[in-house]
Amino acid sequence: MSAVAQRSSALFKSSIGKKSLMGLTGLFLISFLIVHCFINAMVFFDKSGQLFNEYAHFMGTNIIIRIMEVVLFVGLILHAADGLMLYFQNRAARPQKYAFNKPSANSSWYSRSMALLGTLLLIFLVLHLSHFWVKSRGIIGSLPEVGHPHILNTQMIDLYSEMVKIFTSPFIVAIYIAAQFALAYHLLHGFWSAFQSLGLNHTKYNKAIHLAGTAFAIVVPFIFALMPITIYLRVHELISF
Repeated sequence: MSAVAQRSSALFKSSIGKKSLMGLTGLFLISFLIVHCFINAMVFFDKSGQLFNEYAHFMGTNIIIRIMEVVLFVGLILHAADGLMLYFQNRAARPQKYAFNKPSANSSWYSRSMALLGTLLLIFLVLHLSHFWVKSRGIIGSLPEVGHPHILNTQMIDLYSEMVKIFTSPFIVAIYIAAQFALAYHLLHGFWSAFQSLGLNHTKYNKAIHLAGTAFAIVVPFIFALMPITIYLRVHELISF
C-alpha cells in the first residue's frame, strides 16, 4: 500500500475522517430531499396526477437520474454506517457518565439523538421504498400504466394512483407524518453539523447557515407530511391550481 493510500485509510478511520464523510454524504442526501420534495409538491398543482406522473416518468427513465439512484443508495448506506460507527466510537470514549453531567445544559436532545432519529428514518425508508420504488422499477410487483400526454406511443406508470391508494390508510398516513417529525429533528442538527464537519463554518455566515438549516428542517418535512394528509382528506383536489 502506498504512503498516500495509507494516509487516506488512516484519515477515514479517524474521528475527523468519519465526520467529514458524514458531512459529505449528508449534504448529498439533502440535495436529494430538495429534488424529491419538488416532485412531491406536484400533487398540489394538478389534481389529476398527470403532472406528478410526468415528473416520476422522467426520473425513472433518464439515464443520468438512474445512475444517480445508485450513487444515492451508496451515499445513504455510507451515511448510515458512518453515523453508527461514530455513535459507538463516542460511546466507547465515554464508558462512564460523569456523576454531575448535565448534557441538556450543553446540547439539544435531538443533537444527542441523531443515531436514534437516523435509525427510525432508515426503517421508514425501507417501508417507503416498498410502497413506491420497488414497484415503479418493476423489482417486486408492478404498477398500471397510462399514456404520456406529450410523447406519442409512450406509456408511463401511474404512480399517482398508487399513492392515492396507499394513503387511504390512516395508519400508513400516521407513520409517514411521524417519520417527518423524525426527519425535521434530524435535519435541525444535521444541516448545520454537515457544514461544521467539512470546515465550512465561519463567524461571518454561521448565523445564515443556522437560519437556512432551520428553515429547511421545517419546510421540507412539512411538505412531505402535507402530501399524505391532503390526499387522505382529499383536500388536494380543492387546492389544486
